[in-house]
Amino acid sequence: MQVSETADAVVVGGGTVGAWCAYFLRRSGLQRVVLIEKRTLGQGASSRAAGIVRTQGGTPWAVRLGEWSRKFYLSQHEELGTDSGFVQQGYLLPCFTEADVGAARERMAMQNALGLAVRWLEPGQVDVLNPTLAPGRTLGGTYCAQDGYLTPPRNVTAYAVALATSGVQVRERTAFLGLQASGDAVTGVLTSAGPVSTPLVVLTGGPELAEVASLAGIRVPAGGVRHQIAVTEPHRDLAAERVPMVFDLAAGLYWRPEEGGLLFGMSNPDEAPGAAACVDEPYLALMRQRLAELVPVTASLGLRRTWAATIDYTPDHSPIIGPAISDGQVIAGVTIASAGGAGMMWGPAIARATADVALTGTSSVVDVDDLGLDRFDAAGNSRLGTDPIALPFPEHAPQAPGNPAIP
Repeated sequence: MQVSETADAVVVGGGTVGAWCAYFLRRSGLQRVVLIEKRTLGQGASSRAAGIVRTQGGTPWAVRLGEWSRKFYLSQHEELGTDSGFVQQGYLLPCFTEADVGAARERMAMQNALGLAVRWLEPGQVDVLNPTLAPGRTLGGTYCAQDGYLTPPRNVTAYAVALATSGVQVRERTAFLGLQASGDAVTGVLTSAGPVSTPLVVLTGGPELAEVASLAGIRVPAGGVRHQIAVTEPHRDLAAERVPMVFDLAAGLYWRPEEGGLLFGMSNPDEAPGAAACVDEPYLALMRQRLAELVPVTASLGLRRTWAATIDYTPDHSPIIGPAISDGQVIAGVTIASAGGAGMMWGPAIARATADVALTGTSSVVDVDDLGLDRFDAAGNSRLGTDPIALPFPEHAPQAPGNPAIP
């Protein structure tokens, strides 16, 4: 990078949200878009995710973001010549109590009103749809045949191709160090390779967003937490046509077909936030026991692969899309974006909406009026209700570092 560089926009973070945002900014007509990534593209959670793409969100925002992203994944090959490997598998959210049934039917009404083809399955229909599930365990559930999953490393490849072919300037192994501003407006960014003059900045960073934002004097109530994924040995009963994706919401456990076996993922709601790269074996064993109760064939299967990644979350389990705020003042030209732990599921839609907000202040993808930083109080509490269809993330984000001065 040159000692003094100029860009129409700078995006910080080379994960799913940041990379697709840079691509959308370039496609919107900006001539010079620079993407800064302190490691390499997709090196964080983007390449270690489970790849779930679920439109059955618990809020209207989640539904719209999930559906936009699903349609984008389906259109990628025509637009880019490559894609993220989306597979339409169908997604079942089973109910185990009467309270589950009431909540599910209420959500389904909201989802259907927004155009989703979600339908109710009676207990017998659940058993027919999912013959690997222990029979007679549910009180029914909601099902959307259009939901599916993608291949996370292939998604990284897809956005790397999109960045290269669209002409985004990618600066890997380049750290973001802070903002430059004149009054209440950004004029550039400071990086480990020198400054870049620009009137537009988008800050992403997944589980490290709070740390990134603090370098710019901005408090973001987002954190990182361990998420674990495992893949069982293959078994003929786990053929893909017999296994819709399933989310056991009460246990925070989900699964989908993978390599002739099951991929299953989980987060421990009692674990303190923080970076984690190793597997929590006792909690994995607890979730394996729950999986075996619901999918008995897995009890006798070994594990082919296990891994852990630090993923991001927000206190209300909703995304953050909106202008940066420091000491109660909006920093003109700076936009914040967080997927709240749903990078594969919402990432492209959040990226598109963030690019729109950076350029025009609004987006047709989703109404962002309630998704900005101004929904949080000084303690990080949100005025929004918590999205009920989410992994059991912590309800409070860790305290962000203190605000440094913006030069």
